[in-house]
Amino acid sequence: MAYQSSHVTDRQQTQVVSANKVLRNTYMLLAMTLLFSAVTAGAAMAMGVQQLNIFVFFIGAYGLMFLVHKTANSAMGLLATFAFTGFMGFTLGPILSLYLTVPNGAQLVMTALAMTGATFVGLSAVALVTKKDFSFLGNFLIAGAIVLILAMVVALIFDIAALALAVSAGFVLFSSAVILYQTSEIVHRAGETNYILAAITLYVSIYNLFVSLLMLLGVMSDD
Repeated sequence: MAYQSSHVTDRQQTQVVSANKVLRNTYMLLAMTLLFSAVTAGAAMAMGVQQLNIFVFFIGAYGLMFLVHKTANSAMGLLATFAFTGFMGFTLGPILSLYLTVPNGAQLVMTALAMTGATFVGLSAVALVTKKDFSFLGNFLIAGAIVLILAMVVALIFDIAALALAVSAGFVLFSSAVILYQTSEIVHRAGETNYILAAITLYVSIYNLFVSLLMLLGVMSDD
């Protein structure tokens, strides 16, 4: 009995150490990809890129995302990760340029950035400090992703402003739930042990959260 208890304790300690390692590597990679995205966004703005074809965006984003998942267990996974996040940062450049041309545009961008950072830190702290298992959000996220993608496509095709606004609000909630879920998965070793995939998931959540908040703030300020 004593041997079994010791074995269980050792296994739990090993899981904690492993989870902490994944968490540390995830946040380190996330920080580097966010910085790299900021550089490529700045490059797009400096180049005067005003608009990116929607089909180019979807092909590039989902194509590179697929590449990340295919190479996540090899050294190529890191290259694919920076290729994906660099591309996403580049697509952010025209959006930022557009907002900076309107009155109070810089303030809107900084407010959205601050809200995104505060939301991410707050939600991560909830998952890390409380140690609560948020795996129950899994089914909700699957259903939410399907609904949001369909609504986004309809809003783009029929140019429905109200629906686009609702989609942005939905993405704020969805991205917040993903941050809780993904962080919980790492802490509890329930599903995510690959720091590349974990970092990409959190990166996409932060990207969507920032863009959605920026749109909502722009609408509320009539800009």
